Amino acid sequence: MAALARWCVQRRLITVLLWLLALGGVSAGALAAGSAYSNDYGVPGTESGRAARLLEEGFPDLGGDSGNVVWHTTSGSVRDTGVEQAMTRTLDRIGDLPGVAAVSGPYDGQGAGRISADGRTAYATVTFDDRSEDIDAGEAATVVETAVAARTDGLRVELSGSAVETVGTSGGHTAEIVGVAVAAVVLFLAFGSLAAALLPIATALVGVGTAYAGTVLLGHVMTVADFAPMLGMLIGLGVGIDYALFIVTRHRRGLKRGLTVTEAAVNAVATTGRAVVFAGATVCIALLGMLILRLNFLNGVAVAASLTVVLTVAASVTLLPALLKCIGMRALSRRERRRLAEHGPEPELPTGFAARWSALVERHPKLLGAVAVVVMAVLALPTLSLHLGTSDQGNDPETSTTRRAYDLLADGFGPGVNGPLTLVTHVDGAGDRLALDNLDTTLRATEGVASVSPATYGTGGDTAYLTVVPESSPQSKRTSDLVDRLRDDVLPRAESGTSLDVHVGGVTAGYDDFADVIVQKLPLFVGVVIGLGCLLLLLAFRSIGIPLKAAAMNVAAVAAAFGVVVAIFQWGWGSEPLGLGSAGPIEPFLPVIMVSVLFGLSMDYQVFLVSRMYEEWLETGDNRRAVRVGLAETSRVINSAAVIMISVFLAFVLSGDRVIAMFGIALAAAVALDAFVLRTLLVPALMHLLGGANWWLPRSLDRILPRISIEPPEARAAHERLAAATDAEAADVLAEEEQQRDVRDTTG
Repeated sequence: MAALARWCVQRRLITVLLWLLALGGVSAGALAAGSAYSNDYGVPGTESGRAARLLEEGFPDLGGDSGNVVWHTTSGSVRDTGVEQAMTRTLDRIGDLPGVAAVSGPYDGQGAGRISADGRTAYATVTFDDRSEDIDAGEAATVVETAVAARTDGLRVELSGSAVETVGTSGGHTAEIVGVAVAAVVLFLAFGSLAAALLPIATALVGVGTAYAGTVLLGHVMTVADFAPMLGMLIGLGVGIDYALFIVTRHRRGLKRGLTVTEAAVNAVATTGRAVVFAGATVCIALLGMLILRLNFLNGVAVAASLTVVLTVAASVTLLPALLKCIGMRALSRRERRRLAEHGPEPELPTGFAARWSALVERHPKLLGAVAVVVMAVLALPTLSLHLGTSDQGNDPETSTTRRAYDLLADGFGPGVNGPLTLVTHVDGAGDRLALDNLDTTLRATEGVASVSPATYGTGGDTAYLTVVPESSPQSKRTSDLVDRLRDDVLPRAESGTSLDVHVGGVTAGYDDFADVIVQKLPLFVGVVIGLGCLLLLLAFRSIGIPLKAAAMNVAAVAAAFGVVVAIFQWGWGSEPLGLGSAGPIEPFLPVIMVSVLFGLSMDYQVFLVSRMYEEWLETGDNRRAVRVGLAETSRVINSAAVIMISVFLAFVLSGDRVIAMFGIALAAAVALDAFVLRTLLVPALMHLLGGANWWLPRSLDRILPRISIEPPEARAAHERLAAATDAEAADVLAEEEQQRDVRDTTG
């Protein structure tokens, strides 16, 4: 690491140029190739997956995406001559637009079912040539513009569908701008130097920008969800700025101790840079752990997010030291530079609130630990009612056309029309056709079914499907119960004595199957991730207790964060005022990604906090002193890093995307609880209570475990020599300023 940092510092212009060329080249390639995202929730081997495949094979004309144009009259009827003529002309224009395969309206012979019972709401189905991910954005926008042009004072026209939803996406970068701006303010307050405050942001932006463009290219070779680039940016900005913060903090400390700019930058990368690489590697390992789930939808997310972390780490240990050399002594504030010139190198003493807080935790570990446990337990309670499912356009903000169309359809035709079920089967002979006719009758009498369309047969006559409209909304548990009832009871009886094998597909069925697969594999995934984390900490700190506490803290942080998410998104506490839409289920892939990301983020704080305690423990053998000193010297940096990460994550609530907002709030809550409740309160309280047991490791295990170190021995030796050189100055400071007592000598 030291050799790499020295090369980057000595050839700083080449390093900066190489990064800019990489950013520009990858961005140009992404711009030329365009995006190719796909939200494919299909899981091979599930019943909904088989239904989708059978439907695609038997009815290739249904392969294109579809949406609805919904209109509602505030007075009169949609059958009135003026309304009918206006909407017929509009639908004809839409049918002639490029990219539109067909338009089925309510005014032809077979469209009576598309007019509500009260005659005030109607809809037409627009079928596109391609799937939603392949539809040209300009073509979809033209459809929207043509439809809304028919609006009048007495006629509301709204649209729904995946293609329409992409048109409603602003595509702006308000969230990123706000997050970066808040991070810049926090960094400036922490450093007092504008140049030092801008470097972590510049480093993170270069790394994240390159990764964002790389994710666009990645979508052409594997399945990548449309939220993956935004999720990668959310994670990358958070960890990238934090990683750079840790390195800049160590660099500034070196300057204050009298090192040259080059020596301070190299030393910072050789020490803190190793911890950054270690933490970044754990994040990537945790993210790539999603590959064991063997779900194409999550594979792309895992690789894209890992790519972002890799590039932000690389920028932190190569680009950042080059930039630190460029700004020279301006990494310190003017006051710090002036003090350094007048008084020479001085030791940094942990004083102020950090020292007082550390001493307070030492004096009252049981009380403060109990408070932390109660806070985490209360916040985790809503997790017990967690309902996994996938949000739809009924969860969009009330101001969006997709949400208004969803509500109009639900009011006029019942909530189930927004998520019909599709029953697909092979057909072999007249006996199967007769059974399908009888199934139509049976389905109409089934509890939870609002209506059933007659069976539709493919051109070859060997495939058929029926459309079942539930009485409840797609997200309702009643609809999920209906899916189970059809699969377990109704359809097996109907298939008896025939060759029919009816598969239930559709929105709710697909979402439920996807969630079931994830829930089944979640224990294995969590066990692998947490087990890996325990192993890494065991090797780093030679202790049984440290890894076990870290695992417990990770579980507590995830549970409490999910409690916050359930309260806001599932229960709807404040979701509408925040512009996050109505209450709905929690995305089924959120637990997987949350565990992965939080594991890595928690590792940052755990390593940074406990490594300082471990160093003090090795030097003194005094657990109380080790915990007190470690907390006092690291809590300020941990808190600053947490504030930055929380600000970045919360800013993504402004993205307008419910999934991204869910990730933002979940990660912000987890980081806040991890940094301010767990790492600076519960962890040190437990370590005070456990005493020397914190560092216990069986001798037999100690002999066989390989030895790894986050800081290289030569760097630690350099620190000791540097500390010895300033011992006399430290004594002078303590003699002149007795009120600033070093927390190292403060008893509990």
